[in-house]
Amino acid sequence: MNTRDKIISKCSEVRELLLSKNESYGDAALQPLNIFSSANAEYGLRQRIDDKLKRIQNVGLNDSTEDTLIDLAGYLILLMISRDDKQNNDIQRHKGYQRSQSYYSEPITPKNKGGKVKGTDFTD
Repeated sequence: MNTRDKIISKCSEVRELLLSKNESYGDAALQPLNIFSSANAEYGLRQRIDDKLKRIQNVGLNDSTEDTLIDLAGYLILLMISRDDKQNNDIQRHKGYQRSQSYYSEPITPKNKGGKVKGTDFTD
């Protein structure tokens, strides 16, 4: 299987997971019930992304966190959809890697310098 086929396969896996969970949870990620939390969709998705990243930081990347990576990819897609909905901006209009105001209107200023993820070594 070449890289193109692997990308198609992995994207299909994420798509099927997103569609299945969206049906099961009744679009809760983009239309939260707000019974215990008053967070909007984007904030809730960002919190879920932070939770997944924290799990990877604590446990590392291994077979037991493979589902975390797939969930993370799904939450990032939902975040893009939420931001498009918020900006009333259709993602299909974006060309290639062109930067869209929808995604890059806020400066990226991390609150945390981050930490080492167990099981990774990014040195040359």
